[in-house]
Amino acid sequence: MTGIRIGVIGAGSIAWSATLIRDLSVTKNLWGSTVILMDKSRERLNLIYRFAKRYASEVKANLRFEKTLNRKEAIRDADFVINTAMAGGHQYYEKMRTISEKHGYYRGINSVEWNMVSDYHTIWGYYQLKLMMDVAKDIEDYSPDAWLLLLANPVFEGTTLLSRETKVKVIGLCHGHLGYQEMVEVLGLDLKNVEVESIGFNHVIWMTRFRYEGEDAYPLLDEWIEKKAEKYWRVWRRKQKNPFDIQMSPAAIDMYRWYGLFPIGDCVRGGTWKYHWNLRTKKRWFGPTGGPDSEIGWKIYLEMHKEWLSRAVEALHDEKTPLTKILPPKMSQESVVPIINSIANDEKGTYQVNIPNQGVISGIPDNVVVEVPAEIDGKGIHRIPVESLPKRIIKYVIYPRMMRMEWALEAFIQGGRDHLFDWLITDPRTKSTRQVEKVIDAILSIPENGEMAKHFS
Repeated sequence: MTGIRIGVIGAGSIAWSATLIRDLSVTKNLWGSTVILMDKSRERLNLIYRFAKRYASEVKANLRFEKTLNRKEAIRDADFVINTAMAGGHQYYEKMRTISEKHGYYRGINSVEWNMVSDYHTIWGYYQLKLMMDVAKDIEDYSPDAWLLLLANPVFEGTTLLSRETKVKVIGLCHGHLGYQEMVEVLGLDLKNVEVESIGFNHVIWMTRFRYEGEDAYPLLDEWIEKKAEKYWRVWRRKQKNPFDIQMSPAAIDMYRWYGLFPIGDCVRGGTWKYHWNLRTKKRWFGPTGGPDSEIGWKIYLEMHKEWLSRAVEALHDEKTPLTKILPPKMSQESVVPIINSIANDEKGTYQVNIPNQGVISGIPDNVVVEVPAEIDGKGIHRIPVESLPKRIIKYVIYPRMMRMEWALEAFIQGGRDHLFDWLITDPRTKSTRQVEKVIDAILSIPENGEMAKHFS
């Protein structure tokens, strides 16, 4: 099948959109397609549009690119809509984080048990959830048969919200499950002979199956922990520069010992306040940077993001150096384009997706979105059996995280100040009701939160 239309909402996210364009350019089964790039920022939109045209030309990919500042134009008659947009951008959320910390809420009121991830905005993500709903409603109006691929965080809350409140065919996607590859590398195993299954909620997934050359490989992990972990950590603490280098951190091993399964990817960034109480605590568990979600690690990430954008602009102004030299024309490990190909061309594949549970993981309601492997082809999504999660993980990880999701969605749908108050009154950082009232007032009083303030009045 050729000639499909793909609308990209939030295409100005240069690092991600460049990967999408590269993957589309090397997927010949999708040549002949039209990609409509949409962003609110004219400058960023023009930048990625130039990149797309030039990269496809270098690869000689038969793709047509359009650009628009109008969301409805990107969605109209689309076969697939990709939403990667962040309402407000990083600066907006950093402003609320700063206000939170002034009132005693380290890393923001949004940081809670099993969701310490800095750009996974739930209770204060009113505009982000509203944007997700607006995109879905536009799909209902202008391309009701389209598939929505949701990459924008929070994937757990967002995909659950859209699957309940709209008729859109939505799939939530995240690459965090690939964290197992770092584990495999550290253990010295051949990746080709490894089989892994990781399930749970987005950013809270656990390795329920780990096999190497057909045999259970958990004993290999146990042996590494017993004999090599301490030596590995000594070197790691001296050399850690990338704050995301935490898959084999003391936090990950501690979670494994306590909960009975190994946490994968962004799950390691979560946990309880045991790992996150302050910067000293974070450094103990996540290394000298404190992990990606400390004040040190997150600053490094934002600087890396800014530097990448600067290099992208520089590369586009350099007409002599091929873009394919900077971004070689080979498939990434992102599943977006392969999933589009599977649906559009009826080529069955197995992918890690976020979809309503519907009985896949026992103990979780059907209308709650889970992250699991599933088969996808021209007929859509086909759920497949998975292993069970231990009772300890269900009770002490899954249920508390699910409660926070339901809390955030109820606050978004119903509004009212009580939802914010109740969210904070149970927080271990809260010392008084006055503290709660003051931080709510401060957050809702910033100019950017006028609409949000009315919603929570």
